[in-house]
Amino acid sequence: MPAVVVLALVALGRLVAPDVTGGGVPFAAPSASHWLGTDARSQDVLAKLVSGGWTLALVAAVIAVGVTAFSAALGAVAALRPKLAAAVSWATDATMLVPPVLLMLLVLVSWPDGGLWALIALAVLVGIPYTTRVLAGAAAPVVAGGYVQVAEAAGERLPYLVFAEVLPNLRDTIATQLGLRYVEAIYVVSTAAFLQLVPSVGSANWAVMVRENASGVLLNPAAVVGPGLAIAILAVAVNVAVLGGRSEPGAPR
Repeated sequence: MPAVVVLALVALGRLVAPDVTGGGVPFAAPSASHWLGTDARSQDVLAKLVSGGWTLALVAAVIAVGVTAFSAALGAVAALRPKLAAAVSWATDATMLVPPVLLMLLVLVSWPDGGLWALIALAVLVGIPYTTRVLAGAAAPVVAGGYVQVAEAAGERLPYLVFAEVLPNLRDTIATQLGLRYVEAIYVVSTAAFLQLVPSVGSANWAVMVRENASGVLLNPAAVVGPGLAIAILAVAVNVAVLGGRSEPGAPR
């Protein structure tokens, strides 16, 4: 599976990466000693490329899982308790009025010590309302099914209805949302790193590499194109794997 290969390279890249020490010339062209040339710091582009994806992939995964997990539970509750659906709709409309990048600038600039944890918390909070609305809509037909009504009539409590009756029948939708949230999380983390809002991501982070090397794109395009392609390949590979791994829709499980 391509996604497994990509994630394995990202996870193991730091262990197998060659020395990042450059040859003393910024933006040197690819050569036998530096296959993708050097960057603005005279460091090996390939070495930084294979070691720079771990933080991005891990933080994006934490955000995607957090958004999807909370939204799945809230969406099921909103479908079971219609009065909550109005609050979810209001929260979604409110968050859509503020661009995510602007919100990141407002929060992370005013709270520079927050670091990655502030970014993760902010991304999860921003992503929950919209995803909750989507999953609440998908859960509505499930809740209308007779087996949920029978369980509710039998006196089953809300947690049981959510985790035993509703969510198991939303696996395909949840998997789709997980893939979409992962792509969005990669965009959020990359943007924050590119704008230098999160200093702890390291200079080898792919988004940081794009920003630092943009001035020398004509001298050594690989220093910018390489990390840019790496971000795109990671996002597409994981999303395709999640969407391709869904089971065919059918009867409730």
